[in-house]
Amino acid sequence: MDLKHLTREVERICMDVAAFIRGEADKLTEAGVNTKSANNLVTHVDHTAEDRLVDALEVLLPEAGFIAEEGSGEKGATLNWVIDPLDGTTNFVHGVPCYCISIALLDGAEPLLGFVHEVTRDERFSAWKGGGAWLNGSPIRVSERQRLQDSLLATGFPYDDFGYETEYMDLLRELMHRTRGIRRLGSAAADLAYVACGRFEAFYEYGLNSWDVAAGVLLVREAGGRVSGFRPSKDPVFDEEIVASNNAIHDELLEVIERNWARQDS
Repeated sequence: MDLKHLTREVERICMDVAAFIRGEADKLTEAGVNTKSANNLVTHVDHTAEDRLVDALEVLLPEAGFIAEEGSGEKGATLNWVIDPLDGTTNFVHGVPCYCISIALLDGAEPLLGFVHEVTRDERFSAWKGGGAWLNGSPIRVSERQRLQDSLLATGFPYDDFGYETEYMDLLRELMHRTRGIRRLGSAAADLAYVACGRFEAFYEYGLNSWDVAAGVLLVREAGGRVSGFRPSKDPVFDEEIVASNNAIHDELLEVIERNWARQDS
């Protein structure tokens, strides 16, 4: 399998779909917005973009199945495209300029390639296993900052799972004091891409799905960073919790997260 060639083809496919998304942004009305669950929005743009991606990727690699947010395609036994056609739908609906297409190719739970297209800035982040990480054709690396105190972090907040609200707010409060600041973009795919290119030193969140993070996990790793769950036993792609960093601050950040998060097991 020529992963570099596949990644280039995924980029071509995403550029077409990104053009469609941009063209629909000014046409969307509240009547075209639906909810899948509390505060979990979906539009015809999500569905149409996903259908277009699945159709094109099925031709590109017929042996692969699909794990897609809106349910298009069928899951394969081992090899799967993992697709979020519009990560940041709430931003899209409200006209906030940060939303992404996120595509990964997984062999089991192992990412082989990852592509994140931030639509509004036309930033195309790509990586394939062993091939490094790239932004619009130029190589990228994670930040070199060595201390949590000097770091800018990103996070997200759950929209319907508030079971760990107290723990998460306590963690946020501690990190507010121990970092340069915390940002909330509203797209986990963008957060991870920004860690990969050094804009953020780290990103952490819980309650995520594989299509939110699979591409970004590979981007960060190929850019020299580190990705884990909140706890060593957790898989960052499928276990709904993720810490991604420049590696240098990872252990320090994990210590803060684990101390606050341990209460959910007590």
